[in-house]
Amino acid sequence: MRIAYLECFSGMSGDMFLGALVDAGVPARVLEETVAALEVGAWLEISRVVRSGISATKVDVWVAGEKDSPRDMAARERIRHIEEKALRNLADLRTKTGEHGHAHAVEKHGYEHGAERAGRPLSHEQGQTHEDSHSHSHGHEHGRGLTEIRGIIAAAAISEGAKRTAIAIFEALGAAEAKIHDVAIEKIHFHEVGAVDAIVDIVCAAVGAEALGVEEIICSPLNVGGGTVKCAHGIFPVPAPATVELLKGAPVYSSELQAELVTPTGAAIVKTLAKRFAAFPEMKIEKSGYGAGSRDFPGHPNVLRLVVGESVTTLAAKTASEIVTVLEANLDDLNPQVFGYVMDRLLEEGALDAFAMPVQMKKNRPGTLLTVLCKPADASKLSQLIFTETTTLGVRRRDEMRQTLARRWENVATQWGDIRIKIASMNGTITNYAPEYEDCREIAAEHHVPLKQVMSAAVEAYLHSDAKHSGAKKEQGPHRLDAGS
Repeated sequence: MRIAYLECFSGMSGDMFLGALVDAGVPARVLEETVAALEVGAWLEISRVVRSGISATKVDVWVAGEKDSPRDMAARERIRHIEEKALRNLADLRTKTGEHGHAHAVEKHGYEHGAERAGRPLSHEQGQTHEDSHSHSHGHEHGRGLTEIRGIIAAAAISEGAKRTAIAIFEALGAAEAKIHDVAIEKIHFHEVGAVDAIVDIVCAAVGAEALGVEEIICSPLNVGGGTVKCAHGIFPVPAPATVELLKGAPVYSSELQAELVTPTGAAIVKTLAKRFAAFPEMKIEKSGYGAGSRDFPGHPNVLRLVVGESVTTLAAKTASEIVTVLEANLDDLNPQVFGYVMDRLLEEGALDAFAMPVQMKKNRPGTLLTVLCKPADASKLSQLIFTETTTLGVRRRDEMRQTLARRWENVATQWGDIRIKIASMNGTITNYAPEYEDCREIAAEHHVPLKQVMSAAVEAYLHSDAKHSGAKKEQGPHRLDAGS
């Protein structure tokens, strides 16, 4: 299996990811054609730079004669531009009038007004969201909402898969902003110029990741940096609020660098593209690429490294590892009729699995051990549900590592209709397969056919499916697959 590993020892941003893609072999023309297809008035500048002795590819997005840059650099540049313009106006005024005192007042007023516009945060209704590193405040009152951005992406001449990925990245970014500011996601607007930067970064990231031709992207822990950053709504500690929201569940740390290293756009890209976070995986390295950030830190290469290769064909390399939370509660006085309802509710609310075992409790009372597997982010919600719906006075909680086989779905045609087959594989070889119970149950009930006959027919249809299965080892009879194990 071909995989890619992102090493974020200097953080992650959209332009760094694009640079790493190009440096790792994605043709620059693929990204340039993508920008042209978006028709948003932007273009790319791709160059070679050196960051603390490391040669890397730098990708800059130009919009309306300006290129994107980190917000602290952008703020300093805007102030410098305003100061220079004010001084030129002062010189012109002195030449024309000779009224130095009045000119000084004009200079002061012009600078302060310009600086206020350059740094002014806009409300959501005015079009400002946004902690994104590409947000520029130029006084434009227009902003792009998610509906408009979805339309731009949908109309672009790129693959459907890249469109879905790009929209998913934008929705992750919008959802984070919506939660932070307590507004509906559709009310989130991206500033006119900043929106174009983000659209280019995100859509090119989706297209470039597809062109990379890997089955899985794995990400290292992310160095978020330190210090503070000036966002649209004030000064915040690094990482910015949107970045914190997006990186929930991801391993992060802070180095001695006092700078924002992970931008919200970079965090949204990682959240959507990375299948898991881990140390450097076992792999046969084919190539690597370095994408440069805008800053050059002394003694610290400000680059993102992307390593591409073939994963080692071992169980550890061919199975996904993740942390799951285990919730347990002993029940000895719960109405059995309620227990089934609780199990259904737990699964509806996102539990990966829920099951029960008979136990002998203290004072020789028979009881039931309720066990729930869930994602760590859902543990608190599901614990609250157990407390609310059962009679338990305590819920035990622990995190465990689990390994899972690669899984996918296929539809097979039977005489009664289509049925989904869940297929698990390891090292490219199919190890388990089973018809989806709910599909079989519905067909059996609708056509008054024995359930076992429907399930058998589904397996038979799968075994005789087309040539794409011809190289896989298949054995007669269904093999149970349990998503929660």
